[in-house]
Amino acid sequence: MNLTRRALTRIQVVTVVGVVFLLGGCASAPLDEPNDPLEPANRAMFTFNRNADKYLLKPVAKGYQKITPVSVQRGVSNIFDNLNEPRTVANDLLQFKLVQASSDTGRFLLNSTAGFAGVMDVATDAGMPRHSEDFGQTLGTLGVGEGWYLMIPFLGPSTNRDLLGRLVDTPLQIASYLSADSSLPLKLFDILDLRTKLLEGETLLENALDPYVFVRTAYLQSRLTQVYDGNPPARLIYGEGE
Repeated sequence: MNLTRRALTRIQVVTVVGVVFLLGGCASAPLDEPNDPLEPANRAMFTFNRNADKYLLKPVAKGYQKITPVSVQRGVSNIFDNLNEPRTVANDLLQFKLVQASSDTGRFLLNSTAGFAGVMDVATDAGMPRHSEDFGQTLGTLGVGEGWYLMIPFLGPSTNRDLLGRLVDTPLQIASYLSADSSLPLKLFDILDLRTKLLEGETLLENALDPYVFVRTAYLQSRLTQVYDGNPPARLIYGEGE
């Protein structure tokens, strides 16, 4: 059994390393020339996701927002932000952001105790602001290209790099949820909480000339900004020579 586990672990490591090297050759394209060779399939999946959201997730999110006091909604959001702190700390360390890792560790410990398991965000008031780091960002800081733009069923926009990042981050997130002894209900509430946050920005999407392009541009711009901590190179925004 141990030999089998070791063999599987080695296969997983080799697979991840291989994909990283493969993506390393996929340079990030300027935002005005997105790398979207699967656009027809992506558009079809985008339509599927919007319909699934329209008839399932959005009504539930609106009902949750209507019957749940704002203070409770804020507390639920704080809980999930706190559960994601271990992922952030791990990626802080992988990106050699040691000062930020120390701050985020302190933030997690403080909110988990004095903040009543994360319900209250006392760490921000104590001078430890929230950061969000994931393995997709870590790969970006290491020079791995984003690859193709992808539209994932139910999960929404992504890229090759970010999809790999999700696969690496997910076990750590699951471990955080399991530590709370109710992983599935928490994950469902996490999705609901995220969808509720997006309700306010729907007007922009509905008024866009091409909602698919709007979402693609917004996602790629957001990820580029996150990878470069708010200061992306001009060449990745406007292209070479600008």
